Amino acid sequence: MTEPDERRRPRLEVSVVPDSRSGPGGDLFAAGGEAGRLMAAFDWAASPVGSVDSWPAGLRHAVRTVLVSKFPMILTWGPDFTQFYNDAYAPFIGAKHPAIGEDIRDTLAEGWDALGPPIAHAMETLEASWLPGLLLRLERYGFVEETYFTVSHAPAFDDEGRVAGMHGVCTEVTGQILGERRQRLLHDLSLVGGQLGDEQATVAAMCSTLEADALDLPFAAVYLSAPGEPGFRRVAATGCDPARLPEVVGGAADLDGLVAQLGVTGGPFGDRVTDGVVLPLTASRDGEPLGLLFAGHSPNLARDAEYRSFYELVAAQFAGVVVNIRAFAAERLRAESLAELDRAKTTFFSDVSHELRTPLTLLLGPIGDVLANTAEPVPDRAREELELALRNGRRLQRLVNDLLDFASIEAGRVHPVRVRTDVATFTAELAGIFRAAAERAGLRLTVDCPPVAQPAYVDPRMWEKIVVNLLANAVKYTFVGGIEVALDSDEVGLRLTVRDTGVGIVADELPHLFERFHRVTGATARTREGTGIGLALVQELAALHGGDVSVVSEPGVGSTFTVALPYGAPDLGADGDGAAARPSEAARGEAASWEDDTSRPGEPAPGTSLGAHVLVVDDNADMRSYLARLLGGHWAVRTTANGEEALQAVAERQPDVVVTDVMMPRVDGFELLRALRSDPATRHIPVIMLTARAGQEASVEGLEAGADDYLAKPFRADELIARVRVVLERATGRTGPIPLPTLPRADGAAPVPAAPVMPSAAPAVATPAPRTPADPEPAEELGRWRLPSEPAAVPVLRRGLRGVLAEMGIDEDRAYDLLLAAGEAVTNAIEHAQDPSEPFVDVTVGRRGDRLEIVVRDYGQWRERVPSMDRGRGSTLMSAFADVSAVPSPTGTTVVISSSPV
Repeated sequence: MTEPDERRRPRLEVSVVPDSRSGPGGDLFAAGGEAGRLMAAFDWAASPVGSVDSWPAGLRHAVRTVLVSKFPMILTWGPDFTQFYNDAYAPFIGAKHPAIGEDIRDTLAEGWDALGPPIAHAMETLEASWLPGLLLRLERYGFVEETYFTVSHAPAFDDEGRVAGMHGVCTEVTGQILGERRQRLLHDLSLVGGQLGDEQATVAAMCSTLEADALDLPFAAVYLSAPGEPGFRRVAATGCDPARLPEVVGGAADLDGLVAQLGVTGGPFGDRVTDGVVLPLTASRDGEPLGLLFAGHSPNLARDAEYRSFYELVAAQFAGVVVNIRAFAAERLRAESLAELDRAKTTFFSDVSHELRTPLTLLLGPIGDVLANTAEPVPDRAREELELALRNGRRLQRLVNDLLDFASIEAGRVHPVRVRTDVATFTAELAGIFRAAAERAGLRLTVDCPPVAQPAYVDPRMWEKIVVNLLANAVKYTFVGGIEVALDSDEVGLRLTVRDTGVGIVADELPHLFERFHRVTGATARTREGTGIGLALVQELAALHGGDVSVVSEPGVGSTFTVALPYGAPDLGADGDGAAARPSEAARGEAASWEDDTSRPGEPAPGTSLGAHVLVVDDNADMRSYLARLLGGHWAVRTTANGEEALQAVAERQPDVVVTDVMMPRVDGFELLRALRSDPATRHIPVIMLTARAGQEASVEGLEAGADDYLAKPFRADELIARVRVVLERATGRTGPIPLPTLPRADGAAPVPAAPVMPSAAPAVATPAPRTPADPEPAEELGRWRLPSEPAAVPVLRRGLRGVLAEMGIDEDRAYDLLLAAGEAVTNAIEHAQDPSEPFVDVTVGRRGDRLEIVVRDYGQWRERVPSMDRGRGSTLMSAFADVSAVPSPTGTTVVISSSPV
């Protein structure tokens, strides 16, 4: 009867495959692969174990087990330790393979000190050994190698059960051990280098860290570049005598051949180091080296790709740390420079503001005295002009004071002088001085300032600036609805709230709202004027009181500013009581300025017999009034406060010329210009732009945008009048010569009018005569530009002219020729016109009959050595592309480029 366990146990059936080999033991070695073939061919009869047919069954079984295993295995038999191993084991002995049938003690002689004892122990005690990560000194490829194996040894028995040999199984873990060791070093390097201290100290600390892996890096030295010094200087070394290393090297070649001189030993067996590597320390693969890493090769490791990669990773660690330290140092220097620049700027603002106060005092004082003199009253017209000057002088004084206050705060020279103040009454009065401005703008002003719960100690003048700046900001950005000013308090402190129903602020701008000089992009305002420090000043003044300011805003709904201050305490040494504080003259002036700036409509001024209509566009009420009076003595003038109103005025009645400011709310000067130029009905209207931005870049920007003229503030009244007159004369297409200015006489007699030089007297460069005043049909104007008399004008002209020629359908080759000709004409005008009465070159393009004309005019005297346009290359180029003629006159020269039918 079969036991239940036996019924369930699977039966193992073993079939013996006959060996097809011939010779003794053919069936034994058949499944052994290359090792089996070597064993089959080996002369075992001459070996200590004898011929195969004499082997005991125990040996046969042990050999078969080794050969069929896919795991590295070795078998030794007999007292001579004759070895048998399989194909998987062969790589472990490297170039010593094949060593089948030899004494293992000879094959692994250099490592037997480590292997012999555990093998003997296993054979004597019958206990298998287990040795993970065993360090073995092997000479497999011509050098003593540092290797690591996990091995196990077990006794092998003969047919009588006696120990006759040893079974060994093993796997090489050299790569794993080296990888883990190197990874630890790289980790330690990153920790040391991540501290980013002094460059030399950090690199020295990292170099010392390399000592923990002397098996891979027997020695190392780091050389770094220094600003202003050639080559690389040694900053750290480890594992060798630094005195044997050069202090400075020019490059890697200077370190070649130095390893042998160092006398360094390395590796786990203390062998002499004879080779090394020099790697550049670079920020990028192709970057300039920041330094060099000079490191030794272990005498017991192969020079393989893994070893090279390890060196490169170590070099990259050093390079990265050096790059970061230098970048950090550069950023620190940059921050220090910026801080120093900021301090210098603050000092400059402070000094300049102080310097400005003296001339301002000398301007405002006498003007105020004249206006206040009732004994000798000034005429009404003069009084109006003086009041204008006084009003804007005081505005300038307020701007200077704001700059001075801000500069002083930043410099740490301003501290609040807190005195007990009736904050409720004071705040209500400050809000009240803005009532007229609010009402004039059609806004409701609501003031709710009940007495505060506890006595409040503030600096009255600072509190005044906080309230005034917030109210001015509300008036500036509110067009409908109203403004609310509220004061409340609790046990902690007091809160001022200024709420408006204005345009609101987009969320992206809120974090920057209290930054100095920041302006909200695209916000609609009554004016673009201001320093951009009002809200920043509010924040600084609140902070000086131990408080803060916050804002909540929604576009199209409005904004709410809240200033929260503690009640404070009186400052030591503070004199007086601020309970009766009243709005200062400066605060009243600020409020009054908003009265003038809130929607003062423009009225036409009486014109002259010229009958021309001038539209003045400026967001500053005083500037509008001034320009209206200045130009109203010559032409009919209408004023508007921004580009949006200007476009409405143009739609109602087209002006003959537009004089516009650049920086305005809603629609600025450039947007107005583009709108006029994009509409065929208004593109012909001349536009003169006025701006506070001076310089060549601003001038080119305006002219490139299509302006006819560009005038920087401050300007002379007669200059503006002259430019408007010139633009009007060009626009009306006058056919007669422009009246020439009188010329002074050498004898001091009265000046006489200069005789005009008519075109017929002009020397011609090409055959066609220039256009004359007698010509019945003026050219059909297609485009015009007023360019600054400087080289930058030429590319500006070419860009504009290229567009006109393209619209006319002129092919690219012909257009290119005309662009060259026009460019040469403008270059002539710039280079040859001396002492121009106007620093411009005017260019007009149009049709005369079936011909294209480009007219270039300058306003200076040409050099005497060039009596005509023929001056060599330029004239030749122009004449090659078109018919060219010139008309010189005492006030300038006109060049006409006439092209074939278009």
